[in-house]
Amino acid sequence: MAKKFAPQQFLNRELGQLEFNHRVLAQAEDAAIPLLERLKYLCIVSSNLDEFFEIRVAGLKEQIKLGGIVTGADGMTAKQTLKLVREQAHQLIERQYQLFNADIIPALAQQGIQFLRRPDWNEAQRAWVKDFFFREVMPVLTPIGLDPAHPFPRVINKSLNFAVGLQGKDAFGRNSARAIVQAPRVVPRTILMPSEISGCEYGFVFLSSILHAHVGELFSGMEVLGCFQFRVTRNSNLFVDEEEVKNLRLSLQGELPQRHFGDAVRLEIADNCSPQIAELLLKESNLAPEDLYRVHGPVNLVRLMRIPDMVARDNLKFPAFTPGVPGVLQKKGADMFKVIRKNDVLLHHPFQSFKPVIDFIQQAASDPDVVAIKQTVYRTGADSALMEALIAASQYGKEVTVVVELMARFDEEANINWATRLEDVGAHVVYGVVGHKTHAKMLMVVRREDGKLRRYVHLGTGNYHPSTARLYTDFGLFTCNEKMCADVNEVFSQLTSLGKARELNHLWQSPFSMHVEVLRSILNETRLAKSGKRAHIIAKMNALLEPETINALYEASDAGVKVDLIVRGVCALRPGVAKLSENIRVRSVVGRFLEHSRIFYFRNNLNHDVYLSSADWMDRNFFRRIEVCFPVLEKKLKKRVIDEGLKIYLQDNCQAWDMDSEGHYRQKNPRQSTRNCAQAELLKQFTHAPAKATP
Repeated sequence: MAKKFAPQQFLNRELGQLEFNHRVLAQAEDAAIPLLERLKYLCIVSSNLDEFFEIRVAGLKEQIKLGGIVTGADGMTAKQTLKLVREQAHQLIERQYQLFNADIIPALAQQGIQFLRRPDWNEAQRAWVKDFFFREVMPVLTPIGLDPAHPFPRVINKSLNFAVGLQGKDAFGRNSARAIVQAPRVVPRTILMPSEISGCEYGFVFLSSILHAHVGELFSGMEVLGCFQFRVTRNSNLFVDEEEVKNLRLSLQGELPQRHFGDAVRLEIADNCSPQIAELLLKESNLAPEDLYRVHGPVNLVRLMRIPDMVARDNLKFPAFTPGVPGVLQKKGADMFKVIRKNDVLLHHPFQSFKPVIDFIQQAASDPDVVAIKQTVYRTGADSALMEALIAASQYGKEVTVVVELMARFDEEANINWATRLEDVGAHVVYGVVGHKTHAKMLMVVRREDGKLRRYVHLGTGNYHPSTARLYTDFGLFTCNEKMCADVNEVFSQLTSLGKARELNHLWQSPFSMHVEVLRSILNETRLAKSGKRAHIIAKMNALLEPETINALYEASDAGVKVDLIVRGVCALRPGVAKLSENIRVRSVVGRFLEHSRIFYFRNNLNHDVYLSSADWMDRNFFRRIEVCFPVLEKKLKKRVIDEGLKIYLQDNCQAWDMDSEGHYRQKNPRQSTRNCAQAELLKQFTHAPAKATP
C-alpha cells in the first residue's frame, strides 16, 4: 500500500491554473508569433480568467461562506488560497494590460490596424460616431437612475456596464447623483469604422468610447460628472440536486437563467473610476476591496477575439493548412466499414482531418444495412453535422440512442436543444447516470453483414466537435475489434439501463476500474524497477491532481522508474525533489493548438502498453465521471501514438516549459541547439498548405 506524504509534497490547484495562464500570456509576448495571434492569446487569458473566477474562485468563496475549515491535499485552507489567488491574479492582469497597451496596440497600429481613441477623433470621425450612436445604440439603451424608486439593478454576469455620476435635477425634480447604463448585448463591443473615415486600413472604435462620448444624451438637462465602465463576474456553478429532481432537463432549463445572477466574485472597473463610484459598486456587489480589479483599457478583452476574423491580413496570422487524411480514406466516397474491417484507423487531430468521423456517421445514417447507432455527446456545438446525421438516421428508421450530458459546463443550453430535437424525431435520449457526468467519447454503429450483426466503434480523447477538432490536439480510433466493441456496448448498457458493472476486456472505465488500473500499472513499473529491470512511464494529460496517483508516482520514482509527465495545465506533483521525485520530469507544452489528448504509456517489460483516454488524472475523472481509457492494440498505430503524441513532445525545445519543484515553469531555449517544435513538425508531416476550410 502506498505510503502517505505530507501536504508540502503537493502543489495548489488554483495557483497552478494561474501559472498556466502566465504560460499562455507568454505566447502573447512572443514577437516571433504572428501579431493577430498574439492578440488572440491575450484574449484567451481573459477568457480563462473569466471561467477561473466563475468556478474556482466562486468555489473558494462558497467554502469560506459555509465556515468549514477544509484543506486540500496541499494543506491550504480556502481562505489562504483565496488570499494568494487575489495577489497573483492582480499581478497577472496588470502584466496583461501593460502588454496590450505598450506592445500589442502600437504594433497593430504599425500594420494599419488601429483602435481609435476618443481624444484623437477628428471632426469626420466624431460625426460618424454620433450617427452610429443615434442609429444603432441609443434606441436599445435603458439608463437607470438610482433613487428610492429605482434601486441598483441586477447586473448580468460579465456584461459591460457604465456607472454615471450626475448633477442637477431631472424633469420630475429628482436630484439623483448616480445612474447605471448597461451596454446592449446586441451591439458589438468593437465597431469597424469605414477606412475612408478612419484614415487607416482597419480602424476600430470601442463601444465604450461611443457611449462615453454621448452618455449626456441619455440624461437631458443634467451635467455628467463622470462615466466609468465596469463589469461584474459572478458564480456560474449550477446548483441542481440531480438525486432530488425528477426531470433533470426541466430543472436545468429553470436554473440556467439564474447563472447570470449568481453571487458576485470579481469587479472590474476602468482605472480612472472615482473612489466614490468604486466604493458604491463594491458595496452593491457585496465584494471586498481585494476583489476590485482596475484596468487600463476595455474591461472585457475577450471581446477583441473577433478582431482577427475581421482583418483580412494572412501575414499576421498562423499559416493556413489543410488537415491530412489517411491514405486508406483518401479515395472519394471510401467505404468506412470496409476500411475498418481491414485494419484499425487512427486519426491525430488537428493534423489529420475530423471529416472521416463525420463521414462515418453520415454513411451509417444512410446505409440500409445499419440498424443502430449509439453515441455520447458532451460538447458538440450549436451547429453540428454529426448531430444532424443522427437526426437523419432516426428519421430513416434506425435505432438511434444518444447519451447527452446535460451538465457539460457552459454547453448545457446547446445540449438541451439537441436533446429536444433528437427526441422529436424518435431517437432514444438519455442523460447518463445521476451524480456522474458522462465524459467518455464513444460512438458505436451496429450493421447487418452476411446475416450477422457486426459492431464498429469510434473512441476518442476529444469531443465530437468539428470546430475544436481544428484547434485541439486529440486522437481518435476506429475499430471493429470484437472485444473492444463488446466493452463499448457494455458501457452504453450501463448508461441507458440498470444492472451491475461487468468486467471489461480491454477498456478501463471510471468510476469502476480506471483508477485501480492506473495504480496497478504504475505499481507494475515500480516492481520491475525494484527487480533491476528498466521501467518507464510517460503520461500526457491536461491536469494531474489525484493524491493517490501522485503518491504512486513518487514511489515509482523512488524505486528508479523514469517518469515523464506532459501536463498542459495544473500539476499538483512536485518534480525533482531529492529522495522523493528525482526521476520525475514535468513539462507543459503551449502552442498554436490546445494540447488536449490524454496518453498513458507503460514500458511493461517491453510490452509498451499504450492507452488513450478522455480522462485526466483527477478525482473527478476517476470517481465522479463516466470515462473510458482504451488501448491501442495494433503495433503500427501504437508506435504512431508513442512517436506523435509523446516522444516528439519530450524533444520539444520551442513551446515546452519545464516545471520546477515549486510549481514554477521555465521555457526551453532552442538558441543553442536545433529547434524542435512538436506541433510544427506534425503540421509538416501531415498537412498541406495553403488550406481550404475543411473540417
